[in-house]
Amino acid sequence: MDKSLYVVIMYILTHIGLILFLYPGNIIDSSSQGQWVPIIIGVIVHFIILFLLLTGLDRFPHQDIITIYLGAGKLMTFIFLFPTLLYFLMANIITVRAYSEVVTIVFLSNTPLWAIMALLLILSCYLAIKGVEAIFRTGILLFFLLFPLVFFILVVAFQNVDWHYVYPLWNEDFSFLTDSSYLRSFFAIGGVFLFIGFVRPIISYKRNKVLLAAVALIPIFIISVYIPVLTFGQATASTFMFPFVMTVDAINITWLMFDRLTMFFLLSIVIFILLFISLVLWMSVRIINKCLLPTMKPSYLVIAISLIIYIICLWIPNWSDVEQLFKWNTSLRFYVIFGVPISICILGVKARKEGES
Repeated sequence: MDKSLYVVIMYILTHIGLILFLYPGNIIDSSSQGQWVPIIIGVIVHFIILFLLLTGLDRFPHQDIITIYLGAGKLMTFIFLFPTLLYFLMANIITVRAYSEVVTIVFLSNTPLWAIMALLLILSCYLAIKGVEAIFRTGILLFFLLFPLVFFILVVAFQNVDWHYVYPLWNEDFSFLTDSSYLRSFFAIGGVFLFIGFVRPIISYKRNKVLLAAVALIPIFIISVYIPVLTFGQATASTFMFPFVMTVDAINITWLMFDRLTMFFLLSIVIFILLFISLVLWMSVRIINKCLLPTMKPSYLVIAISLIIYIICLWIPNWSDVEQLFKWNTSLRFYVIFGVPISICILGVKARKEGES
Protein backbone atom coordinates (compact mmCIF):
# COMPACT_ATOMS: atom_id res chain seq x y z
CA MET A 1 0.00 0.00 0.00
CA ASP A 2 1.35 3.40 -1.01
CA LYS A 3 1.75 5.64 2.03
CA SER A 4 3.53 8.50 0.31
CA LEU A 5 1.25 11.02 2.01
CA TYR A 6 2.60 9.95 5.41
CA VAL A 7 6.20 10.45 4.27
CA VAL A 8 5.50 13.76 2.52
CA ILE A 9 3.74 15.25 5.54
CA MET A 10 6.43 14.05 7.96
CA TYR A 11 9.13 15.41 5.65
CA ILE A 12 7.48 18.84 5.56
CA LEU A 13 6.60 19.08 9.27
CA THR A 14 10.00 18.03 10.61
CA HIS A 15 11.82 20.38 8.25
CA ILE A 16 9.52 23.28 9.17
CA GLY A 17 10.29 22.65 12.82
CA LEU A 18 14.02 22.90 12.11
CA ILE A 19 13.84 25.80 9.65
CA LEU A 20 11.72 28.43 11.40
CA PHE A 21 13.84 28.84 14.55
CA LEU A 22 17.60 28.58 14.13
CA TYR A 23 17.98 28.65 10.33
CA PRO A 24 17.07 32.36 9.77
CA GLY A 25 19.58 33.54 12.35
CA ASN A 26 22.32 31.37 10.86
CA ILE A 27 21.78 32.73 7.34
CA ILE A 28 21.43 36.36 8.42
CA ASP A 29 24.59 36.15 10.54
CA SER A 30 26.59 34.61 7.70
CA SER A 31 25.60 37.03 4.92
CA SER A 32 24.91 40.77 5.13
CA GLN A 33 23.30 41.05 1.69
CA GLY A 34 21.77 38.92 -1.04
CA GLN A 35 20.72 36.21 1.40
CA TRP A 36 19.02 34.29 -1.39
CA VAL A 37 22.47 33.15 -2.60
CA PRO A 38 23.37 31.10 0.52
CA ILE A 39 19.75 29.92 0.72
CA ILE A 40 19.76 28.61 -2.86
CA ILE A 41 23.15 26.95 -2.40
CA GLY A 42 21.74 25.12 0.62
CA VAL A 43 18.59 24.14 -1.30
CA ILE A 44 20.71 22.77 -4.18
CA VAL A 45 22.74 20.71 -1.70
CA HIS A 46 19.47 19.47 -0.21
CA PHE A 47 18.24 18.24 -3.59
CA ILE A 48 21.57 16.66 -4.51
CA ILE A 49 21.83 14.57 -1.34
CA LEU A 50 18.14 13.67 -1.46
CA PHE A 51 18.38 12.63 -5.13
CA LEU A 52 21.48 10.51 -4.47
CA LEU A 53 19.83 8.79 -1.52
CA LEU A 54 16.61 8.06 -3.40
CA THR A 55 18.56 6.82 -6.43
CA GLY A 56 20.50 4.38 -4.29
CA LEU A 57 17.45 3.21 -2.37
CA ASP A 58 15.60 2.47 -5.61
CA ARG A 59 18.11 -0.32 -6.26
CA PHE A 60 17.13 -1.95 -2.95
CA PRO A 61 13.31 -1.74 -3.01
CA HIS A 62 12.69 -3.92 0.05
CA GLN A 63 15.66 -2.91 2.23
CA ASP A 64 16.38 -0.06 4.57
CA ILE A 65 19.72 1.70 5.01
CA ILE A 66 20.78 -0.61 7.85
CA THR A 67 20.14 -3.79 5.84
CA ILE A 68 21.96 -2.34 2.82
CA TYR A 69 25.09 -1.59 4.85
CA LEU A 70 24.97 -4.95 6.66
CA GLY A 71 24.82 -6.64 3.26
CA ALA A 72 27.85 -4.64 2.12
CA GLY A 73 29.99 -5.92 5.00
CA LYS A 74 31.05 -5.04 8.54
CA LEU A 75 33.53 -2.39 7.38
CA MET A 76 30.88 -0.41 5.49
CA THR A 77 28.53 -0.76 8.43
CA PHE A 78 31.14 0.63 10.82
CA ILE A 79 32.27 3.45 8.50
CA PHE A 80 28.79 4.82 7.87
CA LEU A 81 26.31 3.53 10.45
CA PHE A 82 28.38 4.24 13.56
CA PRO A 83 28.90 7.94 12.63
CA THR A 84 25.20 8.13 11.70
CA LEU A 85 24.22 6.82 15.14
CA LEU A 86 26.58 9.29 16.81
CA TYR A 87 25.16 12.11 14.68
CA PHE A 88 21.58 11.17 15.60
CA LEU A 89 22.43 11.20 19.30
CA MET A 90 24.14 14.59 19.04
CA ALA A 91 21.28 15.96 16.95
CA ASN A 92 18.78 15.00 19.64
CA ILE A 93 20.97 16.43 22.42
CA ILE A 94 21.29 19.74 20.55
CA THR A 95 17.61 19.84 19.62
CA VAL A 96 16.28 19.08 23.10
CA ARG A 97 18.62 21.58 24.76
CA ALA A 98 18.22 24.34 22.14
CA TYR A 99 14.44 24.22 21.81
CA SER A 100 13.97 24.01 25.56
CA GLU A 101 15.98 27.21 25.80
CA VAL A 102 13.76 28.80 23.14
CA VAL A 103 10.61 27.88 25.07
CA THR A 104 12.11 29.33 28.25
CA ILE A 105 13.14 32.58 26.58
CA VAL A 106 9.88 33.22 24.75
CA PHE A 107 7.10 32.42 27.21
CA LEU A 108 8.00 30.08 30.08
CA SER A 109 10.67 32.14 31.82
CA ASN A 110 9.66 30.91 35.28
CA THR A 111 9.66 27.23 34.39
CA PRO A 112 12.93 25.41 35.16
CA LEU A 113 14.82 24.24 32.09
CA TRP A 114 15.09 20.68 33.38
CA ALA A 115 11.30 20.37 33.45
CA ILE A 116 10.89 21.53 29.84
CA MET A 117 13.61 19.15 28.65
CA ALA A 118 12.00 16.30 30.58
CA LEU A 119 8.61 17.01 29.01
CA LEU A 120 10.07 17.08 25.48
CA LEU A 121 11.86 13.78 25.99
CA ILE A 122 8.98 12.00 27.75
CA LEU A 123 6.56 12.77 24.93
CA SER A 124 9.12 11.92 22.23
CA CYS A 125 10.10 8.73 24.06
CA TYR A 126 6.47 7.63 24.23
CA LEU A 127 5.99 8.14 20.48
CA ALA A 128 9.25 6.34 19.66
CA ILE A 129 8.21 3.36 21.79
CA LYS A 130 4.89 3.17 19.92
CA GLY A 131 6.82 2.87 16.66
CA VAL A 132 7.26 4.68 13.39
CA GLU A 133 3.67 4.14 12.21
CA ALA A 134 2.37 5.85 15.37
CA ILE A 135 4.78 8.75 14.74
CA PHE A 136 3.54 9.11 11.18
CA ARG A 137 -0.14 8.90 12.14
CA THR A 138 0.48 11.58 14.77
CA GLY A 139 2.13 13.66 12.07
CA ILE A 140 -0.97 13.39 9.87
CA LEU A 141 -3.19 14.56 12.73
CA LEU A 142 -0.90 17.46 13.66
CA PHE A 143 -0.62 18.54 10.04
CA PHE A 144 -4.35 19.10 9.74
CA LEU A 145 -4.61 20.69 13.19
CA LEU A 146 -1.57 22.98 13.22
CA PHE A 147 -0.25 23.52 9.70
CA PRO A 148 -3.13 25.88 8.74
CA LEU A 149 -2.15 28.05 11.72
CA VAL A 150 1.53 28.08 10.71
CA PHE A 151 0.56 28.87 7.11
CA PHE A 152 -1.65 31.73 8.32
CA ILE A 153 1.23 33.16 10.36
CA LEU A 154 3.59 32.91 7.38
CA VAL A 155 1.10 34.91 5.30
CA VAL A 156 0.26 37.65 7.82
CA ALA A 157 3.96 38.08 8.68
CA PHE A 158 4.25 40.05 5.44
CA GLN A 159 2.20 42.91 6.91
CA ASN A 160 5.23 44.85 8.17
CA VAL A 161 7.69 44.25 5.33
CA ASP A 162 9.55 47.03 3.56
CA TRP A 163 10.56 45.79 0.12
CA HIS A 164 13.43 48.29 -0.07
CA TYR A 165 15.34 46.04 2.33
CA VAL A 166 15.58 43.38 -0.38
CA TYR A 167 18.45 45.34 -1.98
CA PRO A 168 21.25 44.72 -2.80
CA LEU A 169 20.16 41.54 -4.50
CA TRP A 170 23.59 40.16 -5.38
CA ASN A 171 26.21 39.07 -2.91
CA GLU A 172 29.72 39.32 -4.37
CA ASP A 173 31.35 38.06 -1.19
CA PHE A 174 31.24 34.27 -0.94
CA SER A 175 33.15 34.13 2.33
CA PHE A 176 29.90 32.92 3.94
CA LEU A 177 30.70 29.45 2.58
CA THR A 178 33.28 29.01 5.33
CA ASP A 179 31.42 30.96 7.99
CA SER A 180 30.54 28.86 11.04
CA SER A 181 27.01 30.30 11.14
CA TYR A 182 26.35 29.20 7.55
CA LEU A 183 27.77 25.75 8.21
CA ARG A 184 25.42 25.43 11.20
CA SER A 185 22.47 26.22 8.91
CA PHE A 186 22.90 22.79 7.30
CA PHE A 187 21.37 21.31 10.43
CA ALA A 188 18.01 22.38 8.99
CA ILE A 189 18.93 21.18 5.50
CA GLY A 190 20.30 17.75 6.33
CA GLY A 191 18.99 17.16 9.81
CA VAL A 192 16.17 14.75 9.08
CA PHE A 193 16.03 13.65 5.44
CA LEU A 194 17.74 10.32 6.19
CA PHE A 195 14.54 8.94 7.73
CA ILE A 196 13.31 8.09 4.21
CA GLY A 197 15.99 5.40 4.13
CA PHE A 198 14.92 3.89 7.45
CA VAL A 199 11.14 3.64 6.93
CA ARG A 200 11.11 2.03 3.50
CA PRO A 201 10.42 -1.59 4.49
CA ILE A 202 7.61 -0.48 6.81
CA ILE A 203 6.10 2.48 4.97
CA SER A 204 6.20 2.44 1.17
CA TYR A 205 6.38 5.68 -0.78
CA LYS A 206 6.99 7.00 -4.26
CA ARG A 207 10.22 8.80 -5.04
CA ASN A 208 8.67 11.65 -7.03
CA LYS A 209 6.33 12.58 -4.18
CA VAL A 210 9.26 12.92 -1.78
CA LEU A 211 10.98 15.21 -4.29
CA LEU A 212 7.78 17.28 -4.50
CA ALA A 213 7.84 17.62 -0.71
CA ALA A 214 11.38 18.98 -0.99
CA VAL A 215 10.18 21.46 -3.64
CA ALA A 216 7.39 22.59 -1.31
CA LEU A 217 10.00 23.47 1.31
CA ILE A 218 11.84 25.97 -0.92
CA PRO A 219 9.45 28.88 -0.12
CA ILE A 220 9.78 28.08 3.60
CA PHE A 221 13.57 28.38 3.41
CA ILE A 222 13.29 31.74 1.63
CA ILE A 223 10.42 33.20 3.68
CA SER A 224 11.99 32.25 7.02
CA VAL A 225 14.99 34.44 6.22
CA TYR A 226 13.52 37.24 4.14
CA ILE A 227 10.54 38.12 6.34
CA PRO A 228 12.81 39.18 9.25
CA VAL A 229 15.17 40.99 6.85
CA LEU A 230 12.34 42.82 5.07
CA THR A 231 10.68 43.69 8.39
CA PHE A 232 13.64 44.93 10.44
CA GLY A 233 16.45 45.33 7.93
CA GLN A 234 19.67 43.32 7.87
CA ALA A 235 21.41 45.40 10.55
CA THR A 236 18.62 44.99 13.11
CA ALA A 237 17.64 41.41 12.21
CA SER A 238 21.25 40.28 12.73
CA THR A 239 21.06 41.34 16.40
CA PHE A 240 18.22 38.90 17.17
CA MET A 241 18.88 35.37 18.37
CA PHE A 242 15.63 34.16 16.74
CA PRO A 243 14.76 36.63 13.94
CA PHE A 244 11.61 34.88 12.72
CA VAL A 245 10.18 34.59 16.23
CA MET A 246 10.74 38.33 16.71
CA THR A 247 8.94 39.00 13.42
CA VAL A 248 5.94 36.95 14.51
CA ASP A 249 5.94 38.82 17.83
CA ALA A 250 5.67 42.10 15.91
CA ILE A 251 2.49 41.04 14.08
CA ASN A 252 -0.51 43.14 15.09
CA ILE A 253 -3.95 42.04 13.91
CA THR A 254 -6.76 44.04 15.51
CA TRP A 255 -9.54 41.68 14.48
CA LEU A 256 -7.83 38.61 15.94
CA MET A 257 -9.09 37.58 19.40
CA PHE A 258 -5.59 36.55 20.54
CA ASP A 259 -3.08 39.23 21.55
CA ARG A 260 0.05 37.25 20.74
CA LEU A 261 0.46 34.89 17.83
CA THR A 262 3.95 34.06 19.04
CA MET A 263 2.72 31.59 21.64
CA PHE A 264 0.62 29.62 19.13
CA PHE A 265 3.42 29.72 16.57
CA LEU A 266 5.99 28.52 19.07
CA LEU A 267 3.77 25.73 20.38
CA SER A 268 3.12 24.51 16.83
CA ILE A 269 6.81 24.44 15.95
CA VAL A 270 7.79 22.75 19.21
CA ILE A 271 5.18 20.06 18.54
CA PHE A 272 6.72 19.52 15.09
CA ILE A 273 10.10 19.20 16.83
CA LEU A 274 8.64 16.49 19.08
CA LEU A 275 8.03 14.48 15.91
CA PHE A 276 11.62 15.09 14.84
CA ILE A 277 13.05 13.98 18.20
CA SER A 278 10.87 10.86 18.32
CA LEU A 279 11.80 9.96 14.73
CA VAL A 280 15.53 10.35 15.42
CA LEU A 281 15.13 8.28 18.62
CA TRP A 282 13.42 5.54 16.63
CA MET A 283 16.17 5.54 13.98
CA SER A 284 18.89 5.42 16.65
CA VAL A 285 17.24 2.43 18.29
CA ARG A 286 16.91 0.66 14.93
CA ILE A 287 20.67 0.96 14.38
CA ILE A 288 21.54 -0.26 17.89
CA ASN A 289 18.96 -3.06 17.78
CA LYS A 290 20.10 -4.44 14.43
CA CYS A 291 23.84 -3.95 14.78
CA LEU A 292 24.77 -4.03 18.48
CA LEU A 293 22.02 -5.35 20.77
CA PRO A 294 19.64 -7.51 18.71
CA THR A 295 18.17 -9.29 21.75
CA MET A 296 17.26 -6.16 23.72
CA LYS A 297 13.69 -4.86 23.53
CA PRO A 298 13.45 -1.63 21.50
CA SER A 299 11.31 0.02 24.19
CA TYR A 300 14.09 -0.44 26.77
CA LEU A 301 16.61 1.02 24.34
CA VAL A 302 14.41 4.07 23.72
CA ILE A 303 14.15 4.72 27.45
CA ALA A 304 17.89 4.22 27.99
CA ILE A 305 18.86 6.56 25.15
CA SER A 306 16.36 9.17 26.32
CA LEU A 307 17.87 9.08 29.82
CA ILE A 308 21.39 9.48 28.41
CA ILE A 309 20.28 12.44 26.27
CA TYR A 310 18.56 14.03 29.27
CA ILE A 311 21.59 13.66 31.52
CA ILE A 312 23.90 15.16 28.90
CA CYS A 313 21.47 18.05 28.32
CA LEU A 314 21.56 18.79 32.06
CA TRP A 315 25.34 19.16 31.84
CA ILE A 316 25.06 21.91 29.20
CA PRO A 317 24.92 25.13 31.26
CA ASN A 318 24.09 27.90 28.78
CA TRP A 319 23.38 28.91 25.18
CA SER A 320 27.03 29.51 24.28
CA ASP A 321 27.73 25.86 25.03
CA VAL A 322 24.84 24.85 22.77
CA GLU A 323 26.41 26.87 19.96
CA GLN A 324 29.75 25.23 20.70
CA LEU A 325 28.09 21.82 20.30
CA PHE A 326 26.77 22.96 16.91
CA LYS A 327 30.35 23.78 15.88
CA TRP A 328 31.75 20.48 17.14
CA ASN A 329 29.00 18.61 15.32
CA THR A 330 29.62 20.35 11.97
CA SER A 331 32.25 17.93 10.62
CA LEU A 332 30.21 14.89 11.65
CA ARG A 333 27.07 16.44 10.14
CA PHE A 334 28.68 16.95 6.73
CA TYR A 335 30.26 13.51 6.82
CA VAL A 336 26.87 11.89 7.41
CA ILE A 337 24.66 13.99 5.12
CA PHE A 338 27.09 13.58 2.22
CA GLY A 339 28.66 10.22 3.02
CA VAL A 340 25.48 8.20 3.50
CA PRO A 341 23.66 9.29 0.29
CA ILE A 342 26.81 8.96 -1.84
CA SER A 343 27.68 5.53 -0.44
CA ILE A 344 24.10 4.26 -0.82
CA CYS A 345 24.05 5.53 -4.41
CA ILE A 346 27.38 3.81 -5.17
CA LEU A 347 26.16 0.56 -3.61
CA GLY A 348 22.98 0.86 -5.69
CA VAL A 349 24.94 1.31 -8.92
CA LYS A 350 27.14 -1.64 -7.98
CA ALA A 351 24.08 -3.80 -7.26
CA ARG A 352 22.57 -2.87 -10.63
CA LYS A 353 25.77 -3.79 -12.50
CA GLU A 354 25.98 -7.11 -10.68
CA GLY A 355 22.34 -7.79 -11.56
CA GLU A 356 22.96 -7.07 -15.24
CA SER A 357 26.09 -9.25 -15.43
